[in-house]
Amino acid sequence: MKQARRRQSRTCLTFVMTILLGTICLGGLAILVGFGLIPQMANDAFGAPVSTLSPFQRTYLSLQLLIHQDALTLPVNPEAQPVQFLVKEGETANSVAMRLYDLGLIRDREAFRAYLIYSGRDTRIRSGTYTLSAAMNALEIAGKLQDPLSQEVVFNILPGWRAEEIAASLATSGINVNAESFLEAVRQGKKGEEPLASYEGFLFPGSYRFLRDVTAEEMVQAFYHEFERSVTEDLRNAYAQRGLSLVEAVTLASIVQREAVVTEEQPLIASVFYNRLQQNMKLDSDPTVQYALGYGEAWGTWWKVPLTLNDLSVDSPYNTYLYPGLPPGPICNPGLSALQAVAYPAETPYFYFRAACDGSGRHLFARTFEEHLQNACP
Repeated sequence: MKQARRRQSRTCLTFVMTILLGTICLGGLAILVGFGLIPQMANDAFGAPVSTLSPFQRTYLSLQLLIHQDALTLPVNPEAQPVQFLVKEGETANSVAMRLYDLGLIRDREAFRAYLIYSGRDTRIRSGTYTLSAAMNALEIAGKLQDPLSQEVVFNILPGWRAEEIAASLATSGINVNAESFLEAVRQGKKGEEPLASYEGFLFPGSYRFLRDVTAEEMVQAFYHEFERSVTEDLRNAYAQRGLSLVEAVTLASIVQREAVVTEEQPLIASVFYNRLQQNMKLDSDPTVQYALGYGEAWGTWWKVPLTLNDLSVDSPYNTYLYPGLPPGPICNPGLSALQAVAYPAETPYFYFRAACDGSGRHLFARTFEEHLQNACP
């Protein structure tokens, strides 16, 4: 009954507005402006107009908004899903209104354009990618397009970052997630058939797009799903053939990632660690000690360089100078090339490597400890 009355009221209002519009065309504008009836009704329904409108513009646009009130305040489809909408640099309000209408996001493009001009939003539309929906009404969509910042943020994870480094980059990303909540989500790990004590190592490096109001849990799951997609069944089978579980393979890949400066050396470095594991030799990897030490104000980084002899004796299960075998878990989040290097390492006789002395980032490899000592810089 209320809806029927509302439709009847709208019909009457449309009829009255049509008559009033005719009155305006016949010279009655001065009377309407004098009484301020139409502008006041629009002000009550749509807010105050932009101050730069002339009296005629304000009255005419107010009338248009009142006539098309349903088209502006009712969504096209309350059940619609969000879609991405790109506003190009320099695109006009008329072009935006037309494309919104063609995509079925608004009911009436002329009414939408009239509201943009009435409210002054026609000059404040910002370029960028927006998440819009036909479940939003035209007024809500117009408001969304005023955000000077894109609703989406590009967020990057570099290969070799540990979780704390990812968390630290959130502060300047524009994403509304703080470091503490992100790290808590990482430490929660994964439950189920293939549990993970932590997502460290499984936060797959790459470029991601997130809404600014994404949650920490949603971010972690996005990184993990990309890991699941990228680490194929072939890679997993290759790990198993070498006697490694998935966590062990990622742990070894994380060490390879931190040791290698030049990507093409990763299979060589992986071969050294495989050779040492087969001979029950300790891995003696500096990055595992750096991980154990963590962040220090004295060195201002998560990866202390250079390490001292005292550092090599830090008592931590991650210290591969003290404890044989692989550490308890990954020390960083390796990229795909490091994960592939662990699946398909080079076949070499090497048991040692050290940084070359030319500053190239490459390494010198050796079969024996004596050769290793000979590779030391002068």
